[in-house]
Amino acid sequence: MTNDNSPQVDARIEAALAADTPAGLVDAVMGKVFARWVSAPSSIGEVYVAFTRDGMQFLRPRGDEEIAEFTRAYRERFARPLMSAEKAPAGLLPALHGRPSQTLAFDLSALTAFERSVLEVTRRIPAGQARPYGWVAREAGNPGAVRAVGSVLARNPVPLLVPCHRVVRADGTPGEYIFGAAQKERLLRAEGMNLDEVVDLAGQGVHYLASDTTNIVCFPTCRDARRITPRHRHGFGTVAEAVEAGYRPCRHCRPAA
Repeated sequence: MTNDNSPQVDARIEAALAADTPAGLVDAVMGKVFARWVSAPSSIGEVYVAFTRDGMQFLRPRGDEEIAEFTRAYRERFARPLMSAEKAPAGLLPALHGRPSQTLAFDLSALTAFERSVLEVTRRIPAGQARPYGWVAREAGNPGAVRAVGSVLARNPVPLLVPCHRVVRADGTPGEYIFGAAQKERLLRAEGMNLDEVVDLAGQGVHYLASDTTNIVCFPTCRDARRITPRHRHGFGTVAEAVEAGYRPCRHCRPAA
C-alpha cells in the first residue's frame, strides 16, 4: 500500500492540478494544501522562494540544486507540496535586492510567537546597519534569550527578505550566517557598511559612538553615528558609560544601558 503522505503521491497530485485545472480552483486550495514557488534573481544570485496566499514562507539559494531538492527541504519543514508559479508576487523582486517593500507579506504561521517576534525585529534593521544579538533579544521582549535568538536566525526561513545578515556579535564581528560568514560579510559591505571600521573600533573596546554636539550615543553603524565628525566623536564600551558621561541613547538605533 502506498503511503498517502509520500513524495510520489505529492508529485502525482501536483501533476494533476497542473494539467487542465481551472486556475480558480488551484488558487482556492493553495492556501490550505499547496504553496507556490518561483526562481528569482537576488543580491546573492538566483534563489528559490516558496509562498502561500498569506505571504513569503521559505527561501534558499538555487546554486547547483534542482527544484526537487528545494521541494524536499520545504516539505520536510512545512509538510506541504509545492507548485510552480507563473510570476513572482508583487514586491518580491526589489526585496530580494535589499529594497524594502510595503506590499510584501509573510506567512510565518508555522513559527512560534517568539520566533515571529525575532524575525519581525530583525526586519526593522535598516540596510547598511547592524545590531547585536542581544539587541534583537531585548527588542523581541526577552533580553535573556540571546542564544535563542541566534538559533532562530540560524533557521530563518526567509533570509534576505528578513535580513538576518544584519545581526552581528556583541564584539562587532559579523559572526556566522545561514549562507556562510563570507556571504554575510559581502552583503554587509554591499549595503555600504564600513565593516573594517566597526571591527577596528571593537578591537579598541569601542562598541558605541557618541557626539558631543548632539549628546547622543549610537551603535557605530547607525545613520546618526556615521554623521559624527572625528573631532566630535567619542567612543564607549557600554551605553551605561556613555549615559554616565552625559549622553542619551539614540532614538533611531535604540542602544540600551
